[in-house]
Amino acid sequence: MKKITFLLAFLGWCAMLFAQNRLEDNKYIVSDSVMIKTKQGHILSATVVRRKDMTGPQPAALQFSIYANTAVSIREGKLAADHGYVGIVADTRGKRLSPEKIEPYENEQEDVYEVIDWIAKQSWSNGKVGMYNGSYLGFSQWAGLKHRVHPALKTIVPYVAAIPGLGLPMENNVFINANYGWAFYVTDNKYLDNKVYNDPKRWRSLNFKWFNSGAAYNKIDSVDGTPNPWLQRWLKHPDYDSYWQSMVPYQKDFAHINIPVLTFEGYYDDGQVSGMHYYLEHLKYNPKANHYLIIGPYDHFGTQSGGVPVLRDYKVDSVALIKTKEITFQWFDYIMKGGKMPEILKDKVNYEVMGANKWMHAPSVSKMADRRLKLYLTNSRIGNNYRLSPMKPLKKGSLKETVDLADRNTSYGDYYPFPIIKDSLNRSNGFFFISKPFDKPVQVNGMFSGELKAIINKKDMDVTVVLYEVTPEGKYFELSYFLGRASYAKDMSKRVLLHSGKIESIPFNRTRMVSRQLSKGSRLLVVLNVDKNPFAQVNYGTGKDVSKETVADAGKPLKIQWCNDSFVSVPVRIVEGGFKL
Repeated sequence: MKKITFLLAFLGWCAMLFAQNRLEDNKYIVSDSVMIKTKQGHILSATVVRRKDMTGPQPAALQFSIYANTAVSIREGKLAADHGYVGIVADTRGKRLSPEKIEPYENEQEDVYEVIDWIAKQSWSNGKVGMYNGSYLGFSQWAGLKHRVHPALKTIVPYVAAIPGLGLPMENNVFINANYGWAFYVTDNKYLDNKVYNDPKRWRSLNFKWFNSGAAYNKIDSVDGTPNPWLQRWLKHPDYDSYWQSMVPYQKDFAHINIPVLTFEGYYDDGQVSGMHYYLEHLKYNPKANHYLIIGPYDHFGTQSGGVPVLRDYKVDSVALIKTKEITFQWFDYIMKGGKMPEILKDKVNYEVMGANKWMHAPSVSKMADRRLKLYLTNSRIGNNYRLSPMKPLKKGSLKETVDLADRNTSYGDYYPFPIIKDSLNRSNGFFFISKPFDKPVQVNGMFSGELKAIINKKDMDVTVVLYEVTPEGKYFELSYFLGRASYAKDMSKRVLLHSGKIESIPFNRTRMVSRQLSKGSRLLVVLNVDKNPFAQVNYGTGKDVSKETVADAGKPLKIQWCNDSFVSVPVRIVEGGFKL
């Protein structure tokens, strides 16, 4: 009897669910096989969703995606339709129903404009289009503005927007392995190769197999056993050259971008250097740009949703949890329907202060702080650290480091913030510089920068600089980090080799933006090191193309003298009164 009752209940639930789905489907007009022919003769596919109860022409909410998935496109289209827009997800050239080649990053500069042009001519369009969403979909928004802005495009809302060549597959000219399998994921078929991509064991073991083999970086796919033609294509461009520059706005290209922009970013977004690069370059070349920023304690995926309560073992402030897409549609209503500006946007830069559990607002990134602390990496020992001092050393000196680049038993460059708060740090190599305790609470707000002075016995090296808060309890809270190649320090588009035996200046500034309130008694810690590990290219310092260097090029150990007039510049805001350091 119980089994019969359960079966009847289950069947009733199924019938109710079916009826609900039927009722929901009757709300929408879904066209999931729309074909768009561009003026250049290319064929793209798209999904268009409209509410049946919406009469007359409507504004459109557009996503332009390489992550072809019909069910996801319909779901996203319905969400936009429920917010009063025609929801459109267009697929990158070659994806889903498009008969052409799949070429990541290379066609959006042309195709995004064409899709907007097509939308503006449809009977259901009122001639207003807004674009949104994140990562590759953030990239495609900026790519579509490379040459000109379509008159129908009224705003873009990029979340954690990628820049090919500046974030992945290389960061500050260092090729990294973090997304090695991505090219297979998006180009193996017309949709997505989930089976290959979602194989962390394969990709993690590949890092160590390649590293331990001593093979050149351009042979990493041979170590894997599967050719990676896209990686090989990218490796031909170690400079941030015209190949990469042609994909998104570059320098003066930003000057013509006058539509309103709302950027979402996260302090722990792995690709934050890309998203912030768009933001800073836009304002640099168009100082009057109507560009807003929302940033908080989120990672790459968390930014796109609005955060999670616990991020990499760090309990996120409750006020930091937001709803990214709800804010997006509020912004769309503000721009395209004359609605109210989202409540969170009280100034151009809107940031959550970790540890203070509050949002703060500033007219620019530089105005987040009221001073910058210039702190020198001295050779004066203090316990098991060296002194991080606001006073420049009176006597020139240095710290000496020797790195056997052929050795595979030791890794250098422990910079990735996972977890965000650590009980201890790996002190087997690198140099650690610590400040005196702050005598009052202070906020670190913005992006730290600096200049390293070094003498080396080779022609190049890759460096890492990590910034921590050391809490009064002795915990290490990672704030930000830098990874970059010394030979590109002054110009990412042109490699200038170092001179062996001479003092070289290595400036750096493309670090992660952060906001964190440090308590009284907290100290700053800077960890300086070279980068040699299984997760990125190994720069052997010969001056040759790093992708072609092998362990046989290691030669004699890398010897570095880190000069004591090297420094970091940390943006801070005084919370109460003054402070001493």
